[in-house]
Amino acid sequence: MLTEFSIVPLGVGSSLSGKLAIVLKIIDESGLPYKVNPMGTVIEGEWEETMELIKKCRDELMKHEERVLINIKIDDRKFKTNAIDEKIASVEKKLGKSLKK
Repeated sequence: MLTEFSIVPLGVGSSLSGKLAIVLKIIDESGLPYKVNPMGTVIEGEWEETMELIKKCRDELMKHEERVLINIKIDDRKFKTNAIDEKIASVEKKLGKSLKK
């Protein structure tokens, strides 16, 4: 299962990188495969793993903030692993070239 999520603390000003570094440290330490993009993070794992990781990120930010917004998008497909890389590779193969990453 691929889960893309973004978590945005409200009321911290226009720069979020310090708060997002806290979240990305938690994600990195989880051991789940992930990819960061400018608008969120994609993680790969089972339902319980990914939801628990998002909760852990939320709980950590809520220790310091009064409000966070979380957007979650899920691609759940049976018997599919390594989708985090294979989805892009499949499109590149059909396109006949590498895409910017």
